[in-house]
Amino acid sequence: MTETDNTPVTTEGQRAGFAAIIGAPNAGKSTLVNRLTGSKVSIVTQKVQTTRFPVRGIAMHDNAQIVLVDTPGVFNPRRRLDRAMVASAWAGAEDADVIVHLVDAQAHLGAESRDGTPADRKSAEDTETIIKNLNKMGQKVILALNKIDGMRRDTLLALSAKLYETGAYTEVFMISADKGDGVDDLKARLASAMPEGPWLYPEDQAADVPARVLAAEITREKVYLRVHEELPYSAAVETTSFDDRADGSARIEQTIYVERESQRPIVLGKGGQTLKWIGQKSREELEQLFDRKIHLFLTVKVDPKWQDTKAMYSQFGLEFDV
Repeated sequence: MTETDNTPVTTEGQRAGFAAIIGAPNAGKSTLVNRLTGSKVSIVTQKVQTTRFPVRGIAMHDNAQIVLVDTPGVFNPRRRLDRAMVASAWAGAEDADVIVHLVDAQAHLGAESRDGTPADRKSAEDTETIIKNLNKMGQKVILALNKIDGMRRDTLLALSAKLYETGAYTEVFMISADKGDGVDDLKARLASAMPEGPWLYPEDQAADVPARVLAAEITREKVYLRVHEELPYSAAVETTSFDDRADGSARIEQTIYVERESQRPIVLGKGGQTLKWIGQKSREELEQLFDRKIHLFLTVKVDPKWQDTKAMYSQFGLEFDV
């Protein structure tokens, strides 16, 4: 094999397969995938439903390669984009060798108490919907209770027993995707579930996401981090140009779409300062990610129908007619 050949080498005893991570919005799926791969694969914000399409992260454990599919949160869809995201999540689960259902333990318990928030109750409702669908599929699933930080063990055991009794799961893991508690045990279990066969990617590859799409996602993350309170979900980022330059750098042009004219000044900010911050933070992360100098140019456009634009769905591999 030449030095430029990236074809995985087949050796005896290798394992490789797919593990789908499903769950309600904001259960911590992207945080878990990033933790398992040891690198930034999926964007993470305080907004629910941040992930809009399946993102493949690649984790290694001993002689096993685990291709993690970070799916969009499963919820009751209302709009075309919602339907496409939920359909994508279930498709990712059906095609996987093993499924991990990630449940926000704190939200689930909060929904059962008088102090629970509407978000807690919505999370619990979405979890119940997922469990019903999993039982219909007849495919056994690993339950991972997430966000266990500071929770009493007897409380967690009671919750795990209650969910296990639904019949959807083969086993239960208690983890903190943010802190890393219990994640290594889950990773080892996923590795053992992978079928025997050659690795699907080079050993040092951490993700399978097109560079244009990943660049757009990084910028979308920065948009939400900066204006998450003022801007609803009606925003998207498209990489319109990604050109390699002779000096080794890359010129990237992106368009940030909003649905209403009143949202444009929110993204721009006074004197363009908000857009400048978004561009700077995105460029810094892209340079670290791609290990090269990035020239990033952002434009903000108003398009009330961007969610009904077929090309936008194709960019992320989502089905338009769902």
